[in-house]
Amino acid sequence: MDSFSLLSFLALSLFVSPALSTNSEGNALHALRSRFSDPTNVLQSWDPTLVNPCTWFHVTCDSNNHVIRLDLGNSNISGTLGPELGQLQHLQYLELYRNDIGGKLPKELGNLKSLVSMDLYDNRFDGEIPKSFAKMKSLRFLRLNNNKLTGSIPRELTTLSHLNVFDVSNNDLCGTIPVDGPFAKFPMESFENTRLNGPELKGLVPYDFGC
Repeated sequence: MDSFSLLSFLALSLFVSPALSTNSEGNALHALRSRFSDPTNVLQSWDPTLVNPCTWFHVTCDSNNHVIRLDLGNSNISGTLGPELGQLQHLQYLELYRNDIGGKLPKELGNLKSLVSMDLYDNRFDGEIPKSFAKMKSLRFLRLNNNKLTGSIPRELTTLSHLNVFDVSNNDLCGTIPVDGPFAKFPMESFENTRLNGPELKGLVPYDFGC
């Protein structure tokens, strides 16, 4: 390859690489949009032909054009979540509260290692809280209240040392309330109107009553 061809190739690589990196996040968000019903056109600006999703409404990016925030709280959307959300590796805030979103919580959400806050309250999510949520070591706020979640609280969540707020009230959860790790400081209001028992006694093997 002569010097001119090499320079041309390098220039093309520099031009293409950023587009590819942001396009993967755009593809993930567009896949999410395809799962939603959006009667008030909140997601109208989510144009899949645009390489960079940072220009879309309700999406915030950092200086490197990585999606770090998704704000769709109280947006009158319904539908389900899918595994594609786990591709947003730089996401720090996931705000989907007060909508009509249902179905299972994807275990792939656990791949969001940079996530600080996840607000999914006031929806119709059912099924169990994924154990994979324990992989989100930066998580500080986890609000899942006012849904239809079942099963017990995964004991793996006791390893989330930075977790400051945890609310699962008004769900159909059962079993006992952990006391280890951050759970030692959560008020009982975080567990109101569920079938949870406890808190469990330290030193005893937790028993999931009624699960």
